[in-house]
Amino acid sequence: MNIIGIDALAFGVDDLDACAEFCTAFGLKPVNVTDEGGSFEALDGTSFIVRKKDDIRLPSPLPTATTLRQTVYGVKDQAVLDAIESEISKDREIHKNTDGSLEFQDDSGVSLKFQITIRRSLDMPAEKVNAPGAPVQRAVNVVGANEDADALPRELSHVVYFVPDVEIATKFYTERLNFVITDQFTNAGPFLRPQGNGDHHCLFLIQTPAYMQGIEHVAFHMQGPTELMLAGSRMVGKGFPSFWGPGRHKFGSNWFWYFNSPFGCRVEYDADMDKHDNDWKPRSIEMSPGAAQMYLFEHREKWAPGGDDH
Repeated sequence: MNIIGIDALAFGVDDLDACAEFCTAFGLKPVNVTDEGGSFEALDGTSFIVRKKDDIRLPSPLPTATTLRQTVYGVKDQAVLDAIESEISKDREIHKNTDGSLEFQDDSGVSLKFQITIRRSLDMPAEKVNAPGAPVQRAVNVVGANEDADALPRELSHVVYFVPDVEIATKFYTERLNFVITDQFTNAGPFLRPQGNGDHHCLFLIQTPAYMQGIEHVAFHMQGPTELMLAGSRMVGKGFPSFWGPGRHKFGSNWFWYFNSPFGCRVEYDADMDKHDNDWKPRSIEMSPGAAQMYLFEHREKWAPGGDDH
């Protein structure tokens, strides 16, 4: 099944204004936003859909405090939607919308939607790094530090769920939707990627008690580590609390910087994630601080040698 990845996440929230302020500061573009909510897009069109929690357009909430109401996946074409409908309709009801998209619940009760992807193709440069012993990547007289760079999220990268039964959740995505396990924390859960996406993961499942079920965090891809650092520094400067980072993960190798959000979950900038194909052999290790990050930095106010703070 050529499932490409997450097109959107839909939320039902108490404070639309706070969520809109966060999304805009994070670098997402408001689209058709009214006093009833709207969308906040990355550069490729992947997005947060934000509405009031009692909005009848949203699927029913989970019986927990989570604000996540639906995960929307994009697929390559109609043939993929047909394959999903054929497989999933074997044991549950599917709602088919007038545009052909499909809605149903996974085995953990999370509302899913599958549609022909709305992602826009991007043609943008990657971060270029010069290193001794290697050909020059960033041209002569082109500077690498640009404090005025836009530093905007390029695409929605991945989502992390807290689930009450990680084995049931994993089997649904691997056996019914052909997701592939890339790596796993043996005492937490697996990293999963769909067949149409080479990223290390677009879904990570973590075993928790049932009352915690919902979204743990969501991430957006940036151009590279430099833009991640710039965007994260801007968020701190705007008064949004940093939760974890900046740093670099081991599994996936992606750089990260997480921020607390009014969605009741963390929202992450990430950059430079590993790519895999079906020849990759999954790794397994216990979750621990040492396993979750290769290194971690701590943000501080700007400083220069010769200042009063030594």
